[in-house]
Amino acid sequence: MNIKILDSWLKKYVSTKATPKQIAEKLSLSSVSVERIEKLGNDFVYDIEVTTNRPDLMSLTGLARETATVLTENGIHATFTPPKIVAPKTSNATEINIKNDPKLVNRTMAVVMEVSVKPSPKEITERLESTDIRSLNNLIDITNYVMRVIGHPTHVFDFDRLNTKTLTIRESKPNEEITTLDKKTYKLQGGDIIAVDDHGRIIDLLGVMGLENSVVTEQTKRILFFIDNCDPNRIRKTSMGLGVRSEAAVINEKSIDPTLAKDAMYYGIELFEKIADGKVLSQIIDIYPNKIKTKSITVSEQKIQEVIGVPIPLKKSASILEDLGFIVEIEKDMLIATPPTFRAHEIEIPEDIIEEIARIYGYHNIPNAIPPFTAATITNSETNEFFWEDQIKDSLKYWGFTEVYTYPMVSSDLYEGKIEDAVTIQNPLTEDMVYMRKTLVPSLLQVIAKNKNHEKIKIFEIANVYHKKENNLPDEFLKLAGVIKKPKVSFYKVKGIIEQLLNNLGIKDLTFKPLDKEGDGASIFIAKDYLGDIEIIDKQTIDFELNFKIILKHATHKKTYKPLSKYPSVIEDMAILAPINIQTGDIMNEIKKQSDLIREVTLLDKYETTRTFHVIYQSYQKNLTSEDITPLREKILKALQEKLGARLK
Repeated sequence: MNIKILDSWLKKYVSTKATPKQIAEKLSLSSVSVERIEKLGNDFVYDIEVTTNRPDLMSLTGLARETATVLTENGIHATFTPPKIVAPKTSNATEINIKNDPKLVNRTMAVVMEVSVKPSPKEITERLESTDIRSLNNLIDITNYVMRVIGHPTHVFDFDRLNTKTLTIRESKPNEEITTLDKKTYKLQGGDIIAVDDHGRIIDLLGVMGLENSVVTEQTKRILFFIDNCDPNRIRKTSMGLGVRSEAAVINEKSIDPTLAKDAMYYGIELFEKIADGKVLSQIIDIYPNKIKTKSITVSEQKIQEVIGVPIPLKKSASILEDLGFIVEIEKDMLIATPPTFRAHEIEIPEDIIEEIARIYGYHNIPNAIPPFTAATITNSETNEFFWEDQIKDSLKYWGFTEVYTYPMVSSDLYEGKIEDAVTIQNPLTEDMVYMRKTLVPSLLQVIAKNKNHEKIKIFEIANVYHKKENNLPDEFLKLAGVIKKPKVSFYKVKGIIEQLLNNLGIKDLTFKPLDKEGDGASIFIAKDYLGDIEIIDKQTIDFELNFKIILKHATHKKTYKPLSKYPSVIEDMAILAPINIQTGDIMNEIKKQSDLIREVTLLDKYETTRTFHVIYQSYQKNLTSEDITPLREKILKALQEKLGARLK
């Protein structure tokens, strides 16, 4: 969110000889971002971007405090002078009551005043219009002026048009109708914060915009000056739901400090008295059920230095925080800071305190140095899910795959499994997004179908799938799935991709078995853990899906060094006759198990029931002779015969 402020208006609250260029530069380096400076007559206008977590900087008071702190830290003399707030004299001439709902409104303040409607003084008009707020009349202008100086939105009613002695604040009901002060009619969605009169007539949409039936006019003689600090979540829901994005709504939805309401009330009364011939006719109502709470945060000098990377004396840190409005104590090497109420929602942990010190000290003043490695700063990539995700993505990318992102919600047609077992969305966006998917493959196949003009497609996705749990949130499982489409796609090439992918992750104990469900393909296991499946969809399409949790369980970067043997290897090819239902991998594993001298076994050829294996023998202690190989060969053939029913051809 952006705010425009005159340089002369800012300097009413911060005394400094700094030029607008210096102010803009120093603020941008340590605080808000000054987007541009525009010359306006003999003055300058700052166009400032304020982050959403700092609504206090949408005010002159907040900006001046911040500016004085930043300039001082940069060696430029600056003094913050807050507005002088004086409690007004009150009266009992007029009665007004407010019935507040503490679930809706944190604080409510109100006072009845006698006023005269006329144009605002030139200074107020120029200041408001320089900040993109249109000047209307002195009554409306005062509410905007107070909001800009103090930082809390305010509202003014025509008291005589209200024609009530009691305002009741309540939730709106669905389809209740209002007409806002800009003469637009809305039907409320229910749960909005509204005020009604003695007769149940809605007279205000709190925190968002006033209504046409109570707005001040040229004939207004008495006003109700009103301030409400409401539940920010409800304000945002109402504002977004109705599409009413007033500046008051934008500020109110950011958790405005309710303690500011009192300053806004007193300052507003002062302005009404000065420029609207104002006279207080009632007591000031102040209903404050939800007082804001702050907590002290303790941080050590050592912690500050470790995080920032430079030694900053505790007294220096304390001075910075005090200038920002914190209450600070120092005990030995510990700093105890209590944030001001206008920062209570965002300053909660020691790192927040350190960030305040660092940004005012100046990130640009911190040297570029790599922090020392300690046990606390070294992370173990072996247990880092994102590390292994990146490893997989990099491998698949270099093998020609494209990563895709698909919706986790699917239609009944795409859901794989019994529909009654599906996790169902209560408020689906469309009929095609009702069920949380149990597998990624249908979504990827849908991508293939939508790109049918492409002959060759290789895609993958890493995403969660969802399994229903009774009376609880669903279980989420991360899976890796891929689909390959090409004119002649080979099962063995897909198998090879998976083997090499897992080999890159340090996983080698793989076995492939026939699918335990309908269709062609293979189920994949790491040792005894079921990993996933390869499925042959048709002659042009093959998909695979792997359980990422099982991958994480077995993935490792630990390497075992084996020196090259000084002795030559002996190579032998074995043509094995085996029943057709015996898996090639089972034969290879059985051969390997017979001796440590068997260094490698690969499939050389396959014809009908005959499979030829390339067997490499090698020793680290001596040259192998036929006397060494012959008994070993006999042991292999005996094991194949007894366990798999296979024999030498």
